[in-house]
Amino acid sequence: QVQLVQSGGGLVQVGGSLRLSCVASGFTFNTVAMGWFRQASGKEREFVAAINWGGHTTYYTDSVKGRFTISRDNAKNTVYLQMNSLKPEDTAVYSCAAGRGPSTTDIVQGTLEIWGQGTLVTVSS
Repeated sequence: QVQLVQSGGGLVQVGGSLRLSCVASGFTFNTVAMGWFRQASGKEREFVAAINWGGHTTYYTDSVKGRFTISRDNAKNTVYLQMNSLKPEDTAVYSCAAGRGPSTTDIVQGTLEIWGQGTLVTVSS
């Protein structure tokens, strides 16, 4: 079964940290780029971070640069999003996604194949 299963998330105070995980199955994980997106209440979904097939190229939206880190472990079919120095405006449902190709461009341009179930991150002030 082709799927992405997320874990992590929850409630954290301003300035705190969380790590999201996304485990892939049913497809060749180490050949595609992966990404994270988020959707705040009442807003459109936005791109957060992308990583290419090998993990050596990453790309972030400006608002999370220097605070969030995307990484992947191809041996475990898992992509991570480490979130530090969290702010109230980071509150959203976060979803991982698999691209249709190996490049971060596939993620940034929305050429996506599979989505995780989403997980809520709430940053309280």
